[in-house]
Amino acid sequence: MVPIMMVAAMASAHGEDFDVRGFADFRLVSGAEETSWTQGGLGKTRYGGGDDSARIGGAAVVASWHPTPALLAVADVRYEPQADSTFALVEAYLRYRPVSTDAWRWSLKLGEFFPPISLETDGVAWTSIWTIAPSAINTWVGEEMRVIGAEVRLEHRGEANTFEGGAALFGANDPLGEILAARGWAMGDLVSGFGSHLREPDNYATAIGSAPPRRFDPFLEIDHRVGAYADLTWRSTEFGRATLLYYDNRADPSTYHTFNQGDQLFSWRTKFTSIGATTDAGRLVLVAQGIAGTTEVAPPGFRGEAHFAAGYVLAGWNLGAWRPAVRVDAFMTRQDPASPASEHGNALTLALNWRPLDWLRLTGEALRIDSTTDQRTSIGLAPRQIDTQVMFNARLLF
Repeated sequence: MVPIMMVAAMASAHGEDFDVRGFADFRLVSGAEETSWTQGGLGKTRYGGGDDSARIGGAAVVASWHPTPALLAVADVRYEPQADSTFALVEAYLRYRPVSTDAWRWSLKLGEFFPPISLETDGVAWTSIWTIAPSAINTWVGEEMRVIGAEVRLEHRGEANTFEGGAALFGANDPLGEILAARGWAMGDLVSGFGSHLREPDNYATAIGSAPPRRFDPFLEIDHRVGAYADLTWRSTEFGRATLLYYDNRADPSTYHTFNQGDQLFSWRTKFTSIGATTDAGRLVLVAQGIAGTTEVAPPGFRGEAHFAAGYVLAGWNLGAWRPAVRVDAFMTRQDPASPASEHGNALTLALNWRPLDWLRLTGEALRIDSTTDQRTSIGLAPRQIDTQVMFNARLLF
């Protein structure tokens, strides 16, 4: 209800305090040979199956409105031509932050929003200014992680150091962890919103007795329990930024939602810790992040747990109109009890950005993902596959 009311209010807003930004992507793709997860396969890249084509990569519109200096309303609507629901509301929230005249400042956010995890999606509409495909961590966040709730933040601003803490209570993310357990990690810029449905691997659907394609809504409230997260951030004018976050959706893993004429989508008790840092040395920018946790499900007569971890280091060079970048990722999942779905892998991303005009960003990106999972043997593939994807992207910004 809050997002709907907010979007309606923003649509009728006028004046200098109403701002609309967004983008539209057009790209040339040379996809990996392995069938992508978007097509029901086990490939790790967004485009697979040997797909070489010209495509619309997606588009977004982000509207923000300051009716007063203290109040901000934001709505982000995404168009994703590969998604089950091509138009979706990615974020929609109200933030109240009173004007502060001293070192202390606090704020309250209400609505649908991302937890403050990502350190690499500083661009418009939760996109990266360095790469097309985000890291494995933030691909998962973009696909499966969103909260509906309330977040409070407290900040102390000093001349050289700023300390910030936040905490939130939320609902509507009980299936979080399903895609990691079913498919494992992946890398791509396909962002879900409310109304989106994620596709699970076809061999996984068959294994659990469901007819493929099996899709599920990752933003459901199933067990009526409240989840929580808390985070700490340190910002230094000399050293950069460091963050720490703990998340627990507190889901009851024995509860489920029935859909698609009898399919059952269970809640997953997902909890993890994320730590990250950014710094710069002249034109060089370094970003590093790691995440580790567990997700648990408990249908009648069975209890399963997946341990997961991922991390990346990104180096980018700000050379004015040119921004080259390189990123190295590593990731793993381990199923307990043992399962063919366990995996481990690494990835290398090379990207070159050129922004000749304020409204145009051109990016060339090569992505190589080396991963191993015994799940591939069920569809006649070797456990280890190397997926290579090359893209040229033209982003029109407004």
